[in-house]
Amino acid sequence: MDHDNHTWTQSFTLAGFTTPGTLRSLAFLGTLCIYLLTLAGNVFIIVLVQADSGLSTPMYFFISVLSFLELWYVSTTAPTLLHTLLRGPSPISAATCFAQLYVFHSLGITECCLLGVMALDRYLAICRPLHYHALMGRKVQLGLAGAAWGTGFSAALVPAILTATLPFCLKEVDHYFCDLAPLMRLACVDTGWHAQVHIVVIGVLNACNLVLILGLYGGILRAVLKLPSAASRAKAFSTCSSHMTVVTLFFGSAFVVYVGPAGSRPEGTDKRIALVYALLTPSLNPIIYAFRNKEVKEAVRRVTQRFRAVLKGPRGFVD
Repeated sequence: MDHDNHTWTQSFTLAGFTTPGTLRSLAFLGTLCIYLLTLAGNVFIIVLVQADSGLSTPMYFFISVLSFLELWYVSTTAPTLLHTLLRGPSPISAATCFAQLYVFHSLGITECCLLGVMALDRYLAICRPLHYHALMGRKVQLGLAGAAWGTGFSAALVPAILTATLPFCLKEVDHYFCDLAPLMRLACVDTGWHAQVHIVVIGVLNACNLVLILGLYGGILRAVLKLPSAASRAKAFSTCSSHMTVVTLFFGSAFVVYVGPAGSRPEGTDKRIALVYALLTPSLNPIIYAFRNKEVKEAVRRVTQRFRAVLKGPRGFVD
C-alpha cells in the first residue's frame, strides 16, 4: 500500500449503529426525545439557579456549571448519532472529525474534574460546616470551576493532536462519533505508543479525580456516622447520593472504554457503552440532581409564584 497516498485523509465515514429499517425510526425518535429533554432539563436548572436566591449556594452553582457543560457535551455527539440513525453511514470531514474528538474529550475531562470539585464542596459542607462559607467563597467557586475547564481543554490537546497527525489507511469509523480507539484502528502505523500516552493523559488524570472523590466521600462517611440523630445522617446522605450516582454512571462506563482492555470486548461494545456517558448521563443529571430535590421543588414554587404575580400585576393595576 502506498503510504504517502494515505497520509492526509480528507474525510471519514461514521458507521453508526446497524439498525434494522423497522427499528431505525423508533431509535431516531427516541434519541431525539432524549436529546431535547436533556437540553430542556439542563437549561431549566441553569435558569432556576439564576432566578431563585434560595439556590445561591456553592452546591447549586456547581450544579448549574455542570448543566451548562452537559448542554455542550451532549450536543457534541447527539447530532451525529441522529444523522447516522436517519441516514445510515455518514461522511464527516477530517477537520470536523478531529474537532469533535477534541471538544468531546475536553468536555469529558472537564466533567471528571468538576465532579471532583463537587465532591470537595460536599466534604467541606459536611465536615467543615463552621468554615464552609469562608472556604467556599464566590472567588473560590469561580476559581475551581475555571480550573476544571482549563484542565479539560488543555489536557485533551495531547490525544487530539497525536491522533490528528496519524497517517490513516482506512476511512470508516466504527462508531457514531469520532473517538480515540476507533480512529486509531484506521491508522497505517502501530499506535501502541499513542495508546499509552492516551492512558497516561486521560486515564491517570481521571483516575486521580476518582481517587480524590472516593477519599473525600470516605471522610464524609466517617463524619456522617458521627452525627447524633438519624434525621441528620439521612439529610447528609441525601445531599451526597445524587452526586455518587452520577459519578458511578460516568466513571464506570468511561473507564470500561478508555482504560479496559479493548481486545476483550465484543465488536461494537464501545459505542454502546458510549451511549451511557455521552447521552444517558447528561439526560439523567437534571433528574438526579434537581427534580427529586426538595430545595429545588421549593425554588420552583417560589419562582412560579413570582411569575404569576408579574402576570397579574398589570391587570390589578388597571382594575
